[in-house]
Amino acid sequence: MTDLTSAERLGRLRENLAAVEARIDAACAAAGRPRDEVTLVVVTKTYPASDTRLLASLGVTDVAENRDQDAAPKAEECGDLPLSWHFVGQLQTNKVRSVLRYADRVHSVDRHKLVDALSAEVVKSGRADLGCLIQVGLESETPEGAHRGGAAPSEVEALAEAVAAAPGLRLDGVMAVAPLVGPYAGDARRAFDRLAEIASRVRESHPAATMVSAGMSGDLEEAIAAGATHVRIGTAVLGARPTLR
Repeated sequence: MTDLTSAERLGRLRENLAAVEARIDAACAAAGRPRDEVTLVVVTKTYPASDTRLLASLGVTDVAENRDQDAAPKAEECGDLPLSWHFVGQLQTNKVRSVLRYADRVHSVDRHKLVDALSAEVVKSGRADLGCLIQVGLESETPEGAHRGGAAPSEVEALAEAVAAAPGLRLDGVMAVAPLVGPYAGDARRAFDRLAEIASRVRESHPAATMVSAGMSGDLEEAIAAGATHVRIGTAVLGARPTLR
């Protein structure tokens, strides 16, 4: 990546973005869904702010980050761009204040302690309400998945109620990652169908919680077939990730 000129990098991103958009178009057509039901969120983690600027110039409006120590300076550097920032990583309560300075939505709300911390900080800051998605740990009810992020399916409705009742928070929907362990491992479509069931139950009590954040570079088609409204795509747009520090 670093040996490319800005023009070359722009060209590569344009090609990759067009290929991903074509995949989304085809997946929507196959599922009988309008294309405008699905939002592309480009996951810019580990990539420089210069890439975020190039993506914005290509019409990208939504970007995601998963580590506050990388996201905070990048968001500040790109503060002049018309972007919506999504935080998609596991969020520790001691990072809440920093994340709220730039994030429009947090996709990884998975415990009551985090709900309380987010609500308190939003109220204290005086900012507009924060969009929250309940992260569903589809593997969390297995011993192998117990340590991973995400609320167990049985906990989602109570957590959704807590978010909906918390001052300063807005319940937008649910999020999940296709699990690597447990009964849904290796079967992204079945995993996302299960997420769709959970999302439907949440909407019964909270009709405005319509977002279903699911699907990444390798399984966006399965996610769209199951009803995802937001797909989080990194590698397919930006290329192979640099080695993490």
